[in-house]
Amino acid sequence: MKPTPEHLLWMYEKMLEIRAYEENMAKVYMEGKLPPKIQKGLAFDIGAGPVPGEMHLAAGQEPVAVGVCAHLGDRDSVVGAHRSHHFAIAKGVPLDAMTAEMFGKDAGLGRGKGGHMHLFHVPTRFSCSGIVGASAPQACGAALAARKLGRDSVAIAFFGEGAANQGSFHESLNLAAVWKLPVIFVCEDNKYGISVEKSVSTAVASNATRAAAYDMPGVLVERNDAVDVYAAAGAAIARARNGEGPTLIEVKTDRYFGHFQGDPENYRPKGEGAALRQDDPIVRLGAALRSQGLIGEAREHALRLRIASRIESAFAFARRSPYPAAADAFEHVFAD
Repeated sequence: MKPTPEHLLWMYEKMLEIRAYEENMAKVYMEGKLPPKIQKGLAFDIGAGPVPGEMHLAAGQEPVAVGVCAHLGDRDSVVGAHRSHHFAIAKGVPLDAMTAEMFGKDAGLGRGKGGHMHLFHVPTRFSCSGIVGASAPQACGAALAARKLGRDSVAIAFFGEGAANQGSFHESLNLAAVWKLPVIFVCEDNKYGISVEKSVSTAVASNATRAAAYDMPGVLVERNDAVDVYAAAGAAIARARNGEGPTLIEVKTDRYFGHFQGDPENYRPKGEGAALRQDDPIVRLGAALRSQGLIGEAREHALRLRIASRIESAFAFARRSPYPAAADAFEHVFAD
């Protein structure tokens, strides 16, 4: 399945937007977290600055998000993991409310109470969770709901290769296969589960081979490429909409930043991060679009300006928005 020119341009724009968003968040997140001078007893303060708590960024993994979400509509569900800004942006979650949530503001998606690992947006049917492996059973639930409602909607579970060793992953694949649920399991293999290499934690070279145990197609996308992901996802989503059941896709992708912001990355070989950027999937797709005559210098310049404006507006909105009132601490949360 080849992408249309419209889909190619959409994927390129979204990849640029995701990258710009993540790089801007990387800068904003560090505000106030390091002392002006390194002094004894003073170090990285995870609770300081305008964006408190952990932060997991997805720069480099854009092809997985856009290649899948290019096929989705508002009635299709996406469930992500702890590193999910790229999925949220590709699914159409509004930047203003998403950014405000990360700033802990009342205008955020969860009124500032969820943070960046717990983003929920009902209109686009997007959600994510910090629990490893949680996306698979939740996506099965969304797929089952679509089935019972008589819709041709699909559900996508995004997760990292480390989550493929969780019991919830295997239970979900088994259930989805038994019930022929319209769900696609998409594994992002960025080589590292936090700081542990896949080669020392996983018995198989590709998690896609595990699909055979559940009598479903298993597809390995060898390159971190939006067009390759688009083709694999398109076939899997078409199968699901036609009532043919689930598919497991694994994509070999690259994580440019550390597992979290502030990660010293001592587990990575020296120079690995810089080497990965030499095969940037955004640069590659942009070159392909120019060679096909789909975008020129003026159009790309205007596109980048629009993206920068959207991101600047979202961060400005988050900064000026008020924090939740202290009296609302126990509102809109589960309590007994």
